Amino acid sequence: RIGDGKIFILPLEDCIRIRTGERGPEAI
Repeated sequence: RIGDGKIFILPLEDCIRIRTGERGPEAI
């Protein structure tokens, strides 16, 4: 369960970072 949780959380964090990263450059 712990392994699955990490695998599930990591992609979510990456998606959030990618979304915020895209919004940053686009806003500029």
